[in-house]
Amino acid sequence: MTTTYTLRNASPAKTRAEAVVVGVLATDQGPVVCDAGADVAAAWGRKWRPLLASLGVKGTAGESVRIPAGDAINAQLLVLVGLGKQADHTSVRRAAGVAARSVPNAASVAVALPAETPELVDAVTQGHLLGGYTYTAHKSGGGGKDDAPGDVIVLSPIARKAEAVTAFEEAQVLAEAVTLTRDWVNEPPGHLTPETFAAAVGTAHAAITKGRGAPKIGLEVWDHATLEERGLGGTLAVGNGSAATPRLAKLTWSPKGATTHLALVGKGITFDSGGLTIKPASSMVGMKGDMGGAACVVAATLAIARLGLPVRVTTFAPMAENMVSGSSFRPGDVVTMYGGTTVEIANTDAEGRMLLGDALVLATEEEPDVIVDVATLTGHLQLALGDKVGAVIGSQDVVDSVLAAGERAGEQHWQMPIPEEMSERIKASKVADLLQHDWVRWGGGLMAAAFLREFTAGLPWAHLDIAGKEINSGGPYGHVPSGGTGFGVTTIVEYARSLAG
Repeated sequence: MTTTYTLRNASPAKTRAEAVVVGVLATDQGPVVCDAGADVAAAWGRKWRPLLASLGVKGTAGESVRIPAGDAINAQLLVLVGLGKQADHTSVRRAAGVAARSVPNAASVAVALPAETPELVDAVTQGHLLGGYTYTAHKSGGGGKDDAPGDVIVLSPIARKAEAVTAFEEAQVLAEAVTLTRDWVNEPPGHLTPETFAAAVGTAHAAITKGRGAPKIGLEVWDHATLEERGLGGTLAVGNGSAATPRLAKLTWSPKGATTHLALVGKGITFDSGGLTIKPASSMVGMKGDMGGAACVVAATLAIARLGLPVRVTTFAPMAENMVSGSSFRPGDVVTMYGGTTVEIANTDAEGRMLLGDALVLATEEEPDVIVDVATLTGHLQLALGDKVGAVIGSQDVVDSVLAAGERAGEQHWQMPIPEEMSERIKASKVADLLQHDWVRWGGGLMAAAFLREFTAGLPWAHLDIAGKEINSGGPYGHVPSGGTGFGVTTIVEYARSLAG
């Protein structure tokens, strides 16, 4: 079922819908309904506070309580969702996500969460769209009964203002970009090989660029022969161990009036066995998501173009499958990267930096003002920061801007350094220009970043390590479902918006 979203300035108590969602704040004086749902509380009159107490409602983040509405409001079901102690962009988006999963089999839903600013309208809309996401492509019969609502009404006192309408429409574009990333990450690796991933990028590109007024986005897909001809040695070294040959997708967005040029690079390992340095069986679980960086930058580029942001974007998504065969690259090999740098291989499970090295050099040749790469690069930084906080490393001014963009976008990131000794570690090879990896147990994520920096030609650059953030292996929370998360997309779009501004 396709869900239609509308923005409306109306009373939640009087809005005709099967279910009404109302936000509740957790205060020191007890649970308090947000201003958007005040008339719903008023409709219950004196019964309201005893009702909340008897149901144990506290207003804490993640809370959801369903109540038969009776005759109090013009709906069959009232759903109370917790906002926590404050109603900001992040808490509202998370509450809207919880709401999307808390309304079963309702044909229509009215959502009364804080939406008195354009930023909060964005949060409610994005959160509800993303919180209701499910992936059922490989379920028999399409996954069974589709219980998504046919209509969702986002209630806002500023619904008639142009800036609210813009925020509402742009939120849907962003949610679609995150959803596209989630779909690609969730796709089984036997279905999403480098070839089919590149084809999927082509399909998404075609869907967005068709019709009058559609954005003009350039797309090139380099096949195995082109990669050999161009000399992408790092990508070929990784990809030649698989029967599914590597690819590279290049997208370009060049709007009139753009004064800043952003280059994006994303790691696209469609499955990572570790190669000859093979992973333990348990560590291969979830490795279908090792292309999350490429999915992120491609989807973000399409969203940037759909939003019409006046910033030039050139995006490179190298794609390969890291497998075991007689043609796999080996520890001890020396690989000549695109651009001529030689690299001694120490660990074939540190393959992502080989693809990124090639693509970063390609990006420098476009002479951008700034480069940002996104990759599920190292378990070291996943261990350091967990499964909800990304690492940002690179040029300080770019790092600062990316961190600020992430905060505005509602994604958590943390700066990590590149200590001077990391440069010594990557230059410790006796047979090549650089050493790809070493077996020192600590600082591996920082060493990987130092390795990538060697391919940026000294340009302003930031690296986002999203390892562990691309897939949520636990239960859903906030606006994040189980499985693919789409982490990084909104940060990249928001960063591009800051450059355009």
